[in-house]
Amino acid sequence: MNLVRRPWRLLAETSALLIAVVVAFPLYWMVLGAFKPAGEIESSEPRPWTLQPSLDSFRRVFEQNEFGRYFVNSLVVACTVVIASALIAFLAATAVTRFRFRFRTTLLIMFLVAQMVPVEALTIPLFFLMRDFGQLNTLGSLILPHIAFSLPFAIWMLRGFVKAVPEALEEAAYIDGASRSRFLWQILFPLVFPGLVATSVFSFISAWNDFLFAKSFIISDTSQSTLPMALLVFYKPDEPDWGGVMAASTVMTIPVLIFFVLVQRRLVSGLGGAVKD
Repeated sequence: MNLVRRPWRLLAETSALLIAVVVAFPLYWMVLGAFKPAGEIESSEPRPWTLQPSLDSFRRVFEQNEFGRYFVNSLVVACTVVIASALIAFLAATAVTRFRFRFRTTLLIMFLVAQMVPVEALTIPLFFLMRDFGQLNTLGSLILPHIAFSLPFAIWMLRGFVKAVPEALEEAAYIDGASRSRFLWQILFPLVFPGLVATSVFSFISAWNDFLFAKSFIISDTSQSTLPMALLVFYKPDEPDWGGVMAASTVMTIPVLIFFVLVQRRLVSGLGGAVKD
């Protein structure tokens, strides 16, 4: 039996390794381009290695006066979106799972339909909406849309986690004298926390890497720009600085990797399942 399973297991592991290499290759090429000297980057015969690594591209990135401000702005936007969307999604998922009310099913279907609408189709309406609210050229114009777009997915995912928590546990808490708010925050919240982490990863990546909203809503006040906009400093149609673009992209990737490392255990359990009755 083991002899029969071993070739299939070897094939699966080989396929997984090949897929991992294909997925990781663009990341490797980006980091390689960040360390290559200008002559090798502009060479007509690119090589997947360099014998003369250089930090000149990173130096140009950090010498940009506004780069630190862009980094802080991206951090504020991403962290605000993660925290706000997680709390709102948790409360909404609890409401649609634990309570029975009219149009509950319709509301859930609306959440699902909202996921199908492409972001590009809503950019122009959102632009006019932000203009009417006086939010253009502010970080609020980036925070509010990302919260709105991350909520449907987060609510749908957390709904399964909340539903998996046994109702007997809730009844036992009430018998022991716990109030609804105490059960919500001291019992239910820790149990669905892995699901919150899983949804927060997607919210963080979406907000951190956003270029469309940053380009559309931050028009004149560059002090409110985020890191993706910093790439435009190095990209000039006549003479693009590809080393600067690769170095800035590498710096942008580091916070995402750190975030993954910090939440990886919770992320695995969050994607793998929830509490079972």
